[in-house]
Amino acid sequence: MSQLQRDTVLITGASGFVGSAVARIAQQKGFAVRVLVRATSPRLNLQDLDAEVMLGDMRDEMSMRTALRGVRYLLHVAADYRLWAPDPTEIERANVEGALATMRAALAEGVERIVYTSSVATLKVSASGESSDETHPLAADQAIGVYKRSKVLAERAVERMIEADKLPAVIVNPSTPIGPRDVKPTPTGRIIVEATLGKIPAFVDTGLNLVHVDDVAAGHFLALERGIVGERYVLGGENLPLQTMLADIASMTNRKPPTIALPRWPLYPIAMGAEVVAQFTKREPFVTVDGLKMSKNKMYFSSAKAERELGYRARPYREGLRDALMWFQQAGYLK
Repeated sequence: MSQLQRDTVLITGASGFVGSAVARIAQQKGFAVRVLVRATSPRLNLQDLDAEVMLGDMRDEMSMRTALRGVRYLLHVAADYRLWAPDPTEIERANVEGALATMRAALAEGVERIVYTSSVATLKVSASGESSDETHPLAADQAIGVYKRSKVLAERAVERMIEADKLPAVIVNPSTPIGPRDVKPTPTGRIIVEATLGKIPAFVDTGLNLVHVDDVAAGHFLALERGIVGERYVLGGENLPLQTMLADIASMTNRKPPTIALPRWPLYPIAMGAEVVAQFTKREPFVTVDGLKMSKNKMYFSSAKAERELGYRARPYREGLRDALMWFQQAGYLK
């Protein structure tokens, strides 16, 4: 695909965390980069990006058709990545309706190849710590919380369009990205910030898969170049307990690591109370009921398929943690 890199690629969600990393790699590879953002989207991640900026809404098919006119490749990265919202239907509308409208627009405009960014949220996990992969799809009625449910519904809808409408899409399933430009920040970014500020004195027994955001972005282009239409590829990094992550943050910031493991049951009333308060403040609570339910399982994943078929590789997760801490410090989050 190297000879085609002057062609135009549209990246949705480029003002966000993963999307901004994808846009930067597209620029480095020599693509003509076009990005779609909402009028209200923050522009910090676009400031040093050489890209054509299109205003629009991924849920509006005509808006998407305008953005996709003349585009050869689409990387649909945009998503509402929140575990809680004052109106949970906002998350489902963004993730499901947004995916459907964008894919319909891509078909109408004759886009040659698409990478659709899903999530490991669409895969089954267990409390045992066994790694999940692409062979363990999650049913929508098994999903915990509106975010996971929305991503399952959206992924299944894209799969149906691949089968029925010959949508030329490859699906990638990133795990939990960390690194620079996490402007919102994401739920995991909030953990990094709060832990660095000494506001997480204890932890629950859970695990997660952490990956540098730039490796996830690189995986998108491996999928664009080498992925098989209709296939899914986990883009992950290292599996580790939450306690290890917090200890590594403490080590990097000269703090004492938390050593108190909390049972979940006393935290549910706290989470419910936090959600009630959040209805008034409109700020996502740090602890949510759905987050506690998810933490019962270790969210461990394998990227073996992407490594084998795409040549995907992820650096040690601590490099992503260091880059995240450096960016949060420079951006003023750690005052």
